[in-house]
Amino acid sequence: MANHQYPQLLLPLLLITLSLRSNEVAFAARQLLEETPSPAVPELPKPELPPLPTIPTIPKPEFPPLPTIPTIPKPEFPPLPKPELPTLPKPELPPVPEVPSLPKPELPPLPKAELPPLPHFPTLPKLPQLPKDIPIPSLSPPSYSTTSP
Repeated sequence: MANHQYPQLLLPLLLITLSLRSNEVAFAARQLLEETPSPAVPELPKPELPPLPTIPTIPKPEFPPLPTIPTIPKPEFPPLPKPELPTLPKPELPPVPEVPSLPKPELPPLPKAELPPLPHFPTLPKLPQLPKDIPIPSLSPPSYSTTSP
């Protein structure tokens, strides 16, 4: 028979071994960083740029003047006649027929409802009144004598 518990036992053991191993490396790296001084970085000389070359100026070219274009006279059109719209006659509407008025319907008066008399509740006895000056209890515990007479 094969043992199936072997892979289940190997994984936790592998994780524990790797975690213990990583702590040693981090601790050793910290010791190296704290003990060794950092070397001084030498300063490099800054390079100087050469002066910019001068660009010669080019003279502007002279162009001949543009030829003149003859102007064409605007054509004159005869004025357009204004259109005249024919007037339409107003239509005559027939008169609105009169609607006879209907008499308002009269409703019979409603009978008045008679309410039953209100129930009579007995009078309750009056509560006693509290005194206006109520003594405030102190927060310290009361003092009792431990010896009995």
